[in-house]
Amino acid sequence: MRILSFLLMAASLGVLAGCGGSQTTAGAANGPKTFALTASDTMKYNLTRLEVAPGEDVKVTLTNIGTQPKAAMGHNWTLLQKDADAAGFANVAVTHQDTDYFPTELSGEVLARIKLLGPRESDSVEFKAPAEPGEYPYLCTFPGHFVSGMHGVLVVK
Repeated sequence: MRILSFLLMAASLGVLAGCGGSQTTAGAANGPKTFALTASDTMKYNLTRLEVAPGEDVKVTLTNIGTQPKAAMGHNWTLLQKDADAAGFANVAVTHQDTDYFPTELSGEVLARIKLLGPRESDSVEFKAPAEPGEYPYLCTFPGHFVSGMHGVLVVK
């Protein structure tokens, strides 16, 4: 009976919510929807699809769980406008080593971003989801990472 009571209480508190494979957590009543992304030396994000409601407050945290130096295997997270060309953005970004692979001339295509991180570093960004439903691409702009599959989509629905 105690075990059943514990399980019911845990479920009501959301302790078991992670069992379904979701990597999101709802914040407090007015807090942002939170996503915990990781990036490793395999040049992949752990999540390639994030779902939010139009206008929802969102927080994305990226942690580089890799071990290679930032100069060899840095990771960032850049969210683009719905109609942006992610591959084209990545191609321009690789020529911008001096700004950690962020092409400032294309900043108008960026909705949110997390700086380039070295091993065991973490950073977050908070933003309001676009009001228009659709798919908004995100990517790592470090050279070679986009073509290796380090990208995903923020789905507003």
